[in-house]
Amino acid sequence: MKLFDNTETAFKLKSDSELERAYFLFRMIQSQPMVRIGTAVTNFALKAHLPVEGLIRSTVFDHFCGGVTEEDCLPNIEKMYDKGNVYSVLDYSVEGKEDEAQFEDALNMTLKTINFAEEKNAIPYAVFKPTGFGRFLIYQKLTEGEELSADEKSEWDRIIARFHKVCKAAVEKDVPLLIDAEESWMQDAADRLIDELMETYNKDKAIVFNTLQMYRHDRMDYLKKLHVKAQEKGFHIGMKVVRGAYMEKERERAAEKGYKSPICVDKQATDDNYNAAISYMMEHKNMAIFAGTHNEESSYLLMDLAKKYNIATTDKRMWFGQLYGMSDHISFNLAKEGYNVAKYVPFGPVRDVMPYLIRRAEENTSVAGQTSRELNLIKTEKERRKL
Repeated sequence: MKLFDNTETAFKLKSDSELERAYFLFRMIQSQPMVRIGTAVTNFALKAHLPVEGLIRSTVFDHFCGGVTEEDCLPNIEKMYDKGNVYSVLDYSVEGKEDEAQFEDALNMTLKTINFAEEKNAIPYAVFKPTGFGRFLIYQKLTEGEELSADEKSEWDRIIARFHKVCKAAVEKDVPLLIDAEESWMQDAADRLIDELMETYNKDKAIVFNTLQMYRHDRMDYLKKLHVKAQEKGFHIGMKVVRGAYMEKERERAAEKGYKSPICVDKQATDDNYNAAISYMMEHKNMAIFAGTHNEESSYLLMDLAKKYNIATTDKRMWFGQLYGMSDHISFNLAKEGYNVAKYVPFGPVRDVMPYLIRRAEENTSVAGQTSRELNLIKTEKERRKL
C-alpha cells in the first residue's frame, strides 16, 4: 500500500458523523452547478441577514474552519497535535476590508497569533495577507507603476510600518511568518517589500516567508533572481510554495484587458513549475521551504529530495502544509512518518470568512480529480470501519 492510501491514519481523528459530513460536502463540491447555486444562495442569505449562520456553521464552516476566534480553534489544534503529530497555522481569514481601523485590527490579530505561536508548541508559524494591512488599490498602483498621491504615500508608509511591526515581533518571539500571495496585478509591490524584509530580518535564518504561486509561469525567474540577491546581500530565503488560488480571475482579467495571461498554459505546466521550484529550493542551503500542496506526486518528490540531500524529516527548514478539512491522507500519513506537517486553520466570524470558503469550494470544483480522490478515500474508510 502506498503511503497516502492509508485511510485509517488519514481519518483517525474523525468520528463517524464527521466522516459522513465530509462525504456529503465533497459530493456537493464535486458538482459545479451545486457550487454555483450554493454560492449565490449563501451570498443572498447573508446580505439579506437571513438566519443561516447556524446552518453554515454546522456544515461547511466547521469542516473547513477551526472556529470563530483563535481560542475556539484550540481544541481542534490540540487534538491534531496530540493525536496526529500535525501542527497548525492560525489563519485569520477575513477578506476584502478597506479601512484603516480594519487594517489595525488585522495587524493586532497577527501580533496576537505570533504570541499564541510562541506559547503553543502546536503552532509553528504565524500568517497574514498583504491586503489585510492595506488597500488593494495601493499595491496595484505601485505594481502598475502609477504615481501615488500625497495621501496614498502616507497610506503606503503605514502599510510598510505594519509589515515591519509584525516582522520585528516575529524575530523577537522566534516565530516564522508566512506572507500570503494574492492577485498578480498587486503582487509586485508586495514582493518588493517582502524582499526588503527578508534582507533585513533573515540574516541568521528564514523568519520572513514570501509565497510563490507556481501557476504563474514567471515565478521561477523571480526565485532565481532573489537567490542571486540573497547570496550577494547575505540573507536567507523563506518561501511558501503553492500552486495558486486565483486562476479563473487571473485568466478572465488578462482576456478582458488584452494582456498575456500570467498563468501556465495547463495543469501539467503548473505541476512541472511547482516541482522545479521545490527541487531548486532543496538544492540550496540558505533556503527554507513551506510546501503548501495537496498534490501527492509533489509530496513524494519532496520526500525523495530530502533523502537525496540528507535533510532530516524533522529539519525545521522543510515543512509540508495542507488546508484544514482537506487532504488529511497527506497530512496525517506524512506526520506519522516523522515529517513536519502543518494544517492552515482559518478562523474568523462566519459571514466574514465566507469569501474564503466560497473560494475553497470553487477551487475544489476546478480540480475535479482531487475531489474524487477525497471521496474515494472517505468511501474506503467508511467501508473499513464497517468491517
